[in-house]
Amino acid sequence: MGRAEPVADKNSAADMQNAGRLKQMRMVAGLVHRQDPKAMPIVLGSGLGIMVVLVVVGVVLGQWMLIPLGVLLGALVTMFLFGRFAQSAQYKAIEGQTGAAAAVLQSMRGNWTVTPAVTANKSLDVVHRAVGRPGVVLVGEGSPGRVSGLIANEKKKTARVAHDVPIFDFQVGDGEGQVPVSKLQRKLMRLPRNLKPAAVSDLNYRLKALQPTMQMPKGPIPKGARQPKMPKPRMR
Repeated sequence: MGRAEPVADKNSAADMQNAGRLKQMRMVAGLVHRQDPKAMPIVLGSGLGIMVVLVVVGVVLGQWMLIPLGVLLGALVTMFLFGRFAQSAQYKAIEGQTGAAAAVLQSMRGNWTVTPAVTANKSLDVVHRAVGRPGVVLVGEGSPGRVSGLIANEKKKTARVAHDVPIFDFQVGDGEGQVPVSKLQRKLMRLPRNLKPAAVSDLNYRLKALQPTMQMPKGPIPKGARQPKMPKPRMR
């Protein structure tokens, strides 16, 4: 019985890909509630609280502009907190699965070209490649010792084609020197922008000449591992 919930969460993450906007939000809310029962009360309570305070102050002081401002600000706070809790719940749903790092890489915004499993072995240790403004990023998943070797080999092979382009490498995990899946996207987005868009396109063209060292065995990357698109309100 104790293992039924994680399986349900993984299936929910897959179903979200094909759901409509409103249905997707309901499914995500259910996922958030399963991961943290206190999350939705915090989300709704925070937004409603801000809305009520500003509306009451507006009525009492006769500052009628505070009423629509309170409604708008309350809605924005609700969506912002919902997005944060949803992202955390989605990371927990895919954490520990082979291919979770690829799902995070493929969900990143910006001019990124992601190639999952450019190198893999029969033990399901894999290395994914992302190409963007920082240069080439290699992300490994699996046993630290085996993944280190896979990354080193892929780095040498990539360097022969990338020439002087910076090559970064990370291992996903909770061990020392590794990057948790929940922090991977933030880590990559903070890398320096070393290349112009034209150079990124040229780099992608050159990397196409590289053949995968080994095709990844069927099944390790979950079909629904990519995180569903979430509404991301912009706070101004």
